[in-house]
Amino acid sequence: MDSAEKACIHYNWPIRIKDMLRSINHDDVPDDSYPPLDIDFCGIHCENPFFLASSAVCTNYEMVARAFDAGWAGVFYKTICLQEIKEVSPRFDAIHSNGTRGDFYGFRNMEQLSENPVEMDLDIMKRLKQDYPTKVVVASIMGKTKEEWIKLAKMAEEAGVDAVELNFSCPQMRITGMGSDTGQDPEMVLTDTRSVKNAVKIPVIPKMTPNITHIVQPALSGYLAGADAISAINTIKSVTMETRSSVSGKFTISGYSGRAVKPIALRYILEIAQNEEMKNIELSGVGGIETWRDALEFIQLGCSNVQVCTAVMQFGYRIIDDLILGMKRYMKKRGVSKLKSLVGEKLATFASPSDLDRSTIVYPKIDFEKCVGCGRCEISCSDGGHQAIVFNHETRQPRIVGSKCVGCHLCSLVCPAGAIGPARRITKK
Repeated sequence: MDSAEKACIHYNWPIRIKDMLRSINHDDVPDDSYPPLDIDFCGIHCENPFFLASSAVCTNYEMVARAFDAGWAGVFYKTICLQEIKEVSPRFDAIHSNGTRGDFYGFRNMEQLSENPVEMDLDIMKRLKQDYPTKVVVASIMGKTKEEWIKLAKMAEEAGVDAVELNFSCPQMRITGMGSDTGQDPEMVLTDTRSVKNAVKIPVIPKMTPNITHIVQPALSGYLAGADAISAINTIKSVTMETRSSVSGKFTISGYSGRAVKPIALRYILEIAQNEEMKNIELSGVGGIETWRDALEFIQLGCSNVQVCTAVMQFGYRIIDDLILGMKRYMKKRGVSKLKSLVGEKLATFASPSDLDRSTIVYPKIDFEKCVGCGRCEISCSDGGHQAIVFNHETRQPRIVGSKCVGCHLCSLVCPAGAIGPARRITKK
């Protein structure tokens, strides 16, 4: 351990590995007899719910093969089309935390679809299925006309893929009438999904765009057309203005992803899952998934399958180790033997704003053993809350004024020491 600390240097200081390990809470989950993570999706048996999303992380045979070897259960292969695809340079940008580099919470990309000839990609998917028969290979396709959708779907089925995903959602297509242009039109989603569904026997999975006010409308169109599942979401239209990301001095609107979009993705998944007409539709969740906890949230809202892209671009295929082990240990700790039993288990905890309890309050409670006396809570409460915290500058201790506190808990969110938590819920006076 001492040699490891000497070898790990951050700028000019060693990383205190031993201190970090001591700070980790003791985990009483035994290391043996973990439950399996296998689950069925669209009638296809998957060794776990973790798939690569159709993107830059799966553009050739070697990449996907390495991901499969690492433990990923399947891939939604990079979208294929019949048009010539020409990409720009640079095509990526990122929003970093506090100006740091390397770790980003938001990612913008201008990439469209696969640049490979369609025949090459179909051959890659065919070889992947032959070499990895227990893995799941889904062809993501995009057409401009009904005839193109049908042709691509049939070609994919002939190549031996397990299912086809219909990309109705790419936000940066240079060709009008493709990608999110289609996904924003429920009638086009209905027509194209039905055309593909009637043309092939393998499962058909429309992928929804988040660049719309009511995602249920196109999702319902896909469902009524016979879709076997719904994927949601693709990237969110966005703008960044770093000079490094300009293309010959020009900027454009393109897709935003990464951990920052997860709450938005969860909202759309929830809306689809709550729709009574689609209560039997299977869901594949996409958007901001980095850890097993992120994946769990999508599963608890109804997804039996999750897709990952940006986290892989940032940290590599190796994150599958955390996804698998974390989920297994969580299930073991809860006594859950089947992943399927977690699917949708949190849906009943959501209510409309009009049905929320407004007769009670939870006051914040300060743990002075943890408090570092920084005063952040008082500043935020004074300038962004309800002026309910008084700060003693001599003792460096805050005090909550109960008569002013509304229980918003802004103070606990800004506390860097985790010293402010909730008290018990009581009836409002």
